[in-house]
Amino acid sequence: MKRIIAPSLLSADAGCWGREVEEVAAEGIECLHLDIMDGCFVPNITFGPGQVGMLRKYGDMEFDAHLMIVEPEKLIPDFAKAGVNSVTVHYEVCPHLHRVLQMIRELGMKAGTAVNPSTPVEALAPVLPFLDRALVMTVNPGFGGQKAILPMLKKVEWLKKEKAAGELGFQIQVDGGVNRDNIGEFLSAGAENLVIGSALYQPGKTRENIRAFQEIMTPWQVEA
Repeated sequence: MKRIIAPSLLSADAGCWGREVEEVAAEGIECLHLDIMDGCFVPNITFGPGQVGMLRKYGDMEFDAHLMIVEPEKLIPDFAKAGVNSVTVHYEVCPHLHRVLQMIRELGMKAGTAVNPSTPVEALAPVLPFLDRALVMTVNPGFGGQKAILPMLKKVEWLKKEKAAGELGFQIQVDGGVNRDNIGEFLSAGAENLVIGSALYQPGKTRENIRAFQEIMTPWQVEA
């Protein structure tokens, strides 16, 4: 599977989000990561379906909504109406996870599940056949700019093995602390979609950073 980077809009300049979306779109970015936080599941509040809908006109790439919220099923239909293409919910807040994944797919979106650093990735085993995306959090969610917890790469390796063994089609995504110094470790472990925030969105350097990351990823693209 092709390896891609997914800029995290949380790290962009909120005063000009539309322009920030256009800028990464101009560099051929295929997936934009949207961190949706409710101040309850995580200690921060970001934005919701209304703001996402306003941004839809600025780029036609995949809008990937990462819902770090309790009771995500209540807002999933609103994100579908806002033009989101994929929704990832957290294992920790979904006691009826299979039902939520089914709901996402019935609304025409890709369905994903994320696990926090303290959650064993093996907990996803029963739903792997129903996933379009499996997200390994390599920081504790809630804030950008954190240092990656690299032992979480063992979870990525486990997902890679399970995916191959079961001939499954889900994409392995990582989120948290990815930068130029450690991206090779993420790729070697099996990450296919790498969410990058503060190491990518930088005033006057965003496009340069995208190109630098894409160049680093070239050997793994050949492998893929």
